[in-house]
Amino acid sequence: MSHSPGQKANIPKTVSEKIWDVLGCLCYAGSIVFLFSIWSKLPEEVPVHYGVLGEADRWGSKWELIILPGIGMFILLLMTLLEKHPEIHNYPKRLNEANAERFYLHSRKLINQLKNVCIIIFSFILLESVSIALGWGSGFGKWFLPIALFAVGFLIASSMIKRKKIQ
Repeated sequence: MSHSPGQKANIPKTVSEKIWDVLGCLCYAGSIVFLFSIWSKLPEEVPVHYGVLGEADRWGSKWELIILPGIGMFILLLMTLLEKHPEIHNYPKRLNEANAERFYLHSRKLINQLKNVCIIIFSFILLESVSIALGWGSGFGKWFLPIALFAVGFLIASSMIKRKKIQ
């Protein structure tokens, strides 16, 4: 099936997109269930912000932890909407009727992966805050931020390379 540029795309989700969605939703839902299951055990003050080296640099009310799933939900909703409409994404001038479907699928897969990596990252930050607050550990440390940035950067860079190959 060919698509004209700008035409609404109706391309079924790939297996990899479905796997990413399951991973992202499991982490997201799991972090919310985990938060509510230990809510009564949390102290009134928990770490709510981290410095570049992964050390808690601001503590606040445990109610602030609800912000993390809230941001995750916002990302999930916004990026799911963007996934459903790849025809509105930005494309190079070489987009045409013959390659539109490949561009649309490629762009949608990138949005899908970024969406799920972002909600996984927010789920891990929530887990880290709870773990520190309950004295279960000292957090993920200085490697969390570089690994998270590398993951996002890798997805974008590899996507740009693949996109250049679309004729």
